[in-house]
Amino acid sequence: MFEMILLAPVDEVENLSDALDALDALSVSVEDADAHTPAEQALFGEPGMPPPKAGWERSRIVALFATEALARDAANLLQMQDFFAGCQLVAIQNVPEQDWVRLTQSQFTPVEITSEFWIVPTWHEPPAQAKQVIRLDPGLAFGTGTHPTTRMCLRWIAGQGAAGKSLGRVLDYGCGSGILAIGAAKFGAKEIDAVDIDEAAVESTRANAQANHVQLQTGLPDKAMGAYQTVLANILATPLRVLAPLLCAHVQAGGNLVLAGILDRQADELKAAYLPYCKLEVHDAQEGWILMTAQF
Repeated sequence: MFEMILLAPVDEVENLSDALDALDALSVSVEDADAHTPAEQALFGEPGMPPPKAGWERSRIVALFATEALARDAANLLQMQDFFAGCQLVAIQNVPEQDWVRLTQSQFTPVEITSEFWIVPTWHEPPAQAKQVIRLDPGLAFGTGTHPTTRMCLRWIAGQGAAGKSLGRVLDYGCGSGILAIGAAKFGAKEIDAVDIDEAAVESTRANAQANHVQLQTGLPDKAMGAYQTVLANILATPLRVLAPLLCAHVQAGGNLVLAGILDRQADELKAAYLPYCKLEVHDAQEGWILMTAQF
């Protein structure tokens, strides 16, 4: 494999990307040419908010080609185009062979939820202090334990267990990888429904439950039926607002509602959306995200 590296102003990034695609590039990536310098631009907006700009003032474009000849032919053709004015060919270079599986695995290490509760990929040994472990590898569905929202939900689950409180019958609504449902099973829940609108998430949850030797009922949202002692929903603020009547209808008297995927600034709007049904409070906060809970 050979990569072509270009520098381009923001106005020419789309033209270059389209041309590289037509010239048989295997992949094209665009990044801030000034990344890791004082001139670096924070381009991406918060969830639910548009990005502040359409692109970086100076972009670094990396195109991957199968052979050096293809890369050089593409470079020659690009430099003949009118839109290449103001752009620069930085390099055409060989891409060193790598063990991509090992490289990917090295990015995922055990995640501490509490000192005794850890999320551990299958290629790692659990830490010596871990008394409770969820085995989970990165997959198609969201939820590996690395995001603050997931960690806060799991901390809440572990806290219930540490306090000797029963989770009872559990609903994990929007289960993703099934990590919260599996965590609930690890801390004593006996009847757990894990549902998601995404079939891939349902399959991922089923496989992860089997790998962790726990019993879950999985399916699409219509599988959620009746009342639950614990209702967990780690989604995002907008769908959580829409789902307020549905989720609250599933919480039994004396039960707990646990919501995540909420930014600090969204606390008041979630409280207002749920006020007809319950009193939501901020239970935990981490890295700009909050966990909100209510007892019925």
